[in-house]
Amino acid sequence: MATSIDTFLNGTNAAFVAELYTRYLKDPDSIDSSWKTYFEALGDNEKAVFDDLVGASWAPRETGVVGRYARPVGNTLSDAYATHDELSTHAGQGGGELANRPSVGAVRRATLDSIRALMMIRSYRVRGHLIARFDPLGLEGNTEHAELDYRHYGFADSDLDRPIFINSVLGLETATLREILQILKETYCGSIGVEYMHIMEPDVKSWIQSRIEGIRNQTSFTVRGKRAILERLVEAEGFESFLQVKYTGTKRFGLDGGEATVPALEQIIKRGSQLGMKEIVFGMPHRGRLNVLANVLRKPYQAIISEFQGNSVLPDEVLGSGDVKYHLGTSADRVFDGANIHLSLAANPSHLEAVNTVVLGKVRSKQKLHDDRKREQVMGILLHGDAAFAGQGPVAETLDLSQLKGYRTGGTIHFIVNNQIGFTTAPRYSRSSPYPSDVAKMIQAPIFHVNGDDPEAVVHVSRIAVEFRQEFHRDVVIDMFCYRRHGHNEGDEPMFTQPIMYKTIAGHPTTRQLYAQKLISEGILSQHDADQLVQDFHAHLEREFAAADTYRPNKVDWLEGEWKGLAQLSGEEELRDDDTSVSMELLEEVGRAISTPPDNFALNSKIARQLKNKRKMIDTQEGVDWATAEALAFGTLLVEGAMVRLSGQDSGRGTFSQRHSVLVDQENEERYVPLNNIRRDQAEFEVIDSPLSEAGVLGFEYGYSLTDPHALVIWEAQFGDFANGAQVIIDQFIVSGETKWLRMSGVVMLLPHGFEGQGPEHSSARLERYLQLCAENNIQVVNCTTPAQYFHVLRRQVRRNYRKPLVVMAPKSLLRHKLVVSNLGQMGPRTRFRRVLPEADQLVLDKNVRRVVLCSGKVYYDLLAARRERKIDDVALVRLEQIYPFPWKGMQQQLSRYPNAEVVWCQEEPANMGAWTFVAQRIETILREIEHTSAKPFYIGRRGAASPAVGLLKRHQEEQAWVVDQALEGNLKDIVQPHQRPNY
Repeated sequence: MATSIDTFLNGTNAAFVAELYTRYLKDPDSIDSSWKTYFEALGDNEKAVFDDLVGASWAPRETGVVGRYARPVGNTLSDAYATHDELSTHAGQGGGELANRPSVGAVRRATLDSIRALMMIRSYRVRGHLIARFDPLGLEGNTEHAELDYRHYGFADSDLDRPIFINSVLGLETATLREILQILKETYCGSIGVEYMHIMEPDVKSWIQSRIEGIRNQTSFTVRGKRAILERLVEAEGFESFLQVKYTGTKRFGLDGGEATVPALEQIIKRGSQLGMKEIVFGMPHRGRLNVLANVLRKPYQAIISEFQGNSVLPDEVLGSGDVKYHLGTSADRVFDGANIHLSLAANPSHLEAVNTVVLGKVRSKQKLHDDRKREQVMGILLHGDAAFAGQGPVAETLDLSQLKGYRTGGTIHFIVNNQIGFTTAPRYSRSSPYPSDVAKMIQAPIFHVNGDDPEAVVHVSRIAVEFRQEFHRDVVIDMFCYRRHGHNEGDEPMFTQPIMYKTIAGHPTTRQLYAQKLISEGILSQHDADQLVQDFHAHLEREFAAADTYRPNKVDWLEGEWKGLAQLSGEEELRDDDTSVSMELLEEVGRAISTPPDNFALNSKIARQLKNKRKMIDTQEGVDWATAEALAFGTLLVEGAMVRLSGQDSGRGTFSQRHSVLVDQENEERYVPLNNIRRDQAEFEVIDSPLSEAGVLGFEYGYSLTDPHALVIWEAQFGDFANGAQVIIDQFIVSGETKWLRMSGVVMLLPHGFEGQGPEHSSARLERYLQLCAENNIQVVNCTTPAQYFHVLRRQVRRNYRKPLVVMAPKSLLRHKLVVSNLGQMGPRTRFRRVLPEADQLVLDKNVRRVVLCSGKVYYDLLAARRERKIDDVALVRLEQIYPFPWKGMQQQLSRYPNAEVVWCQEEPANMGAWTFVAQRIETILREIEHTSAKPFYIGRRGAASPAVGLLKRHQEEQAWVVDQALEGNLKDIVQPHQRPNY
């Protein structure tokens, strides 16, 4: 019994086996069981060869295999020619139906040739890129591959000119072996190589095949089109050369060597606008950014030159630190063929690939604002370096989001500017895969490799890429092989580490020079015309250079469009009294909606009990817990027209099974979202269980918040310390984006925090890290202790007339703590968020209070419970609910109440963590200003530690008990302060 395709390819039964396969496709039970088993065991590649025999998936099918001997009707293999038995019976006989048919041997040979040719064609589709001419420098690349040699398939030189039936594959019914090889090499092994056979969907593969094979993977450009490509190259090269002369050695991370990027992006924009695209958001690294800003987004040359002269990018009256010029973004409108398309480039730091999901979040939000449900009007383009695309984790996180319901954007075009080097590291040392783009195969994205010195090929694949994206709403990758003419930056010496490459580059003509010579040889323009284009553009840059001396930016665009009506924070934040209250009627309406399941819905019995409890909270207006207050905040905003988007790991249910914002029918798993069923005309509530990603998802939500300031956008960490994995997004975007790039964000981070004995990785949200990043009113950090406070701080994010990121130390055990409840009236009229909460119990007279304990978060309830149990009435507990911006006046007011008291700061966290190091000097300053009897606050908490928490529950409980004891009754003179301990 045959066990592989090679067995019969080397035999005489090819026609018979092909016939059996066709019968198998029609009815697997119509053939012998042994053959059925064989066909079932075929691999994907072998099946594809047989399928091509039946007919190309995208080509018109008129006849089947061995069409030269086809019967006049039918299009299957069995219809196309006589069976093996018929041929055997009638072989050599004259007259009759089969009289003119060839011998059995001829048919067998014709069918065998067809199968061999189709196998070879398939190999070129899969591996043709391995011998393509990608490298402009000619330093890398193979010219031979065993499976791309026709001899590998049993052909000889004498077979080169013999016709072979290939059944409309490659668009031809019959072709000689020589013709087949020529077509395959032009299509798959020229300046372009395509990887798409890893894609599982047949229609996607067929689309790519039909798009490239019928035209030999080449576009016939018009004279006007070719001149346009040259003009873009003149601008791209001329701009870099001009800056190199004027500012020699100054860092600009130029595009030199990759200039074909500019006409490629122009083609994507132009073709995209023809296909209905209205807006494109770009994200890219620092290399080539100035060129893209100038020649794609049309930022004035004089503005960029002014920045080289040391002038600010901001008007004088606008405050901010600014950033280096190769981190900046901009936006502009371009018109192509009468269609306007809006372009924006996201500002970002040098942290490569960190901006990826920020761009995707912006795209998703813009699609929402455009009501772009098909996701065809707004698209993201991400430019990458080769080493970064292969090496940086955010790339995989970005790709993983591409087809997920809560994050998909209809496909992103990834454009790799493949300089074939990363700083000083060659590809063989920086990745384990043949191409930097290989990671994109994880989502079955098609990949177009292309030689950057063939700008027509680059523009050609760029056009296909945008067409593919619009057709299938999937990611697509362009991997443009080029080089970096200078070092990592213009002051770097690359000869230290890559002498051979840079000797080659020194003698290599530029892309513009090569293409100009091509057009001259084609008679499209003369040498004089080519030189004149360069001279005219240089003269234009000289005029822009002269104008740069007096150039001053006259406005910024950060409070336009959707941001119109919002303002920059002015004055002291603490003096603001933002109205976050809600009518009791609205609270009750939302409360009823979130506690009422739909009719005929098989609700989980435990959830049913929770909903009954929620209804009781609303009806009695008492005992509102944390999750219910959150839902009330969301629901009231939704009714008021503000969209709410909550994204995180297991956010629908809630990590601690507290939220249940999505109800699941226990019989059919249908989903019901109560918050989307309050009123007909309400805004949308989106709750998304995110992939197991921190940096990627937080970046996405930050990007979303940049576009829509009227939405409440929240990222929730499963546990607060998991935000460690997103630290780059926090440091480089969230806390500094406004001062660097004038980009406000109201994104909210929910970080579960609290020491309950769950070990080092499930205790601390690293409060100290966020406080260390606080300055210039850049973010808000809160550690709320009541559901009503949480309700108000969430609503405050949308009700303010400015936007600041909000970091919430969210609770864990407090979600179900019997004391952590609020009355509904505390969210009703004349209520608001309070930055400092005063003593809640009845104590001795203020002047007789012996100690005031300042604290924040969960530890308050431990202190409160112990104080009540011990009947202590001379120790006041004051809660710091908002740690930053620090509430100076509120804290001063509370400390002034207790002029004779000792002042203690108590926290659960180790002394080198938590809020202590942030609040200590501030409290001391207040004590000095009010001339308090206590000169300094005392610290009571855990000793400084390398790990956030201990791993043993018993030890945790002992430590926690000690902290509470010392805070309430300890002799402060006996307590060694942190700064006196050698390990602090």
